[in-house]
Amino acid sequence: MKREFAVIGLGRFGGSICRELSAEGMDVLAIDIHEDKVNEFKNIAAHAVIADTTDENVLKELGIRNIDHVIVAIGDNIQASILTTLMLKELGINKITVKAQNDYHEKVLNKIGADHVVHPERDMGRRIAHSIISTNILDHLELSDDHSIVEVKAGKKMHGKTLLELDIRAQFGCNVVAIKEANEKGINVSPMADQQLVKDDILIVIGADKDISRFEKNLVLED
Repeated sequence: MKREFAVIGLGRFGGSICRELSAEGMDVLAIDIHEDKVNEFKNIAAHAVIADTTDENVLKELGIRNIDHVIVAIGDNIQASILTTLMLKELGINKITVKAQNDYHEKVLNKIGADHVVHPERDMGRRIAHSIISTNILDHLELSDDHSIVEVKAGKKMHGKTLLELDIRAQFGCNVVAIKEANEKGINVSPMADQQLVKDDILIVIGADKDISRFEKNLVLED
């Protein structure tokens, strides 16, 4: 089932997450108080609206309660960021990720119940987008503009199957370069094709971004 996200604040950081989630086929509600920012994302996100998210009635009118995961990426207005996060918590949003401006801001966000706090100077939009799409996507490291390494956890789609049966290289153009078996301390570099995967094995996969995206959608993301 396709998941729904809302991104509040469409600056460099929020815009990056909005673009990446949309490119991954997710339904994204893009929100900003500035019309020019919203217009920029009208053809990118599923929905783009001008709104003041510090107003609880506005959030209710947007149907924000129906969103699986809300990312608060408001720029320099720490007060608006905190108020928006509080409103979202009161409305019962299942998961809230918030951009922090500094360590003090992070402490406040943690106290009021933000599920995940990120610092844009330390975390790239793309890595965060991948990590919030699925708990099975553990890490995402860009090698170049169009190639990456991802660390993913084997779920039910891979459980009990060998690398040969999954045929990841032929099917998706990616290479499994290492496997850390569940409950094992070591890591198996250049695993054999007949190695059978079990749930919670960790795979290190390298490839072009477009190929990794297909691999994730078909084998990593759970329905």
